[in-house]
Amino acid sequence: MEEKTTEEWRSHIAPALQCKLSEFKMIGYEAATEEEIWKCLQEKVWKGTPKKRLHEIVQDIFHLPASVYMNFMTLRALQSEEDDLMASIKALSQPKDE
Repeated sequence: MEEKTTEEWRSHIAPALQCKLSEFKMIGYEAATEEEIWKCLQEKVWKGTPKKRLHEIVQDIFHLPASVYMNFMTLRALQSEEDDLMASIKALSQPKDE
């Protein structure tokens, strides 16, 4: 089987992502999405878009623990809050035009 980047395989692994999404929803993560699962895999498991075989990508999806996904989502939420806070501070510290 040939190797392609994870992004090149994405259209072929939709059923595996849907299965993982169903699993997460079944254990209570109702807000989970396929896109978030994919981003979690890219950032936490693959560290980018490496070349892999199809079966390796499917295996990575099925072996993604809920704890890794939740840590990923928690960090994203905290970073978003920090970005919002920094934008607010910056807006407050800018002189107002009179």
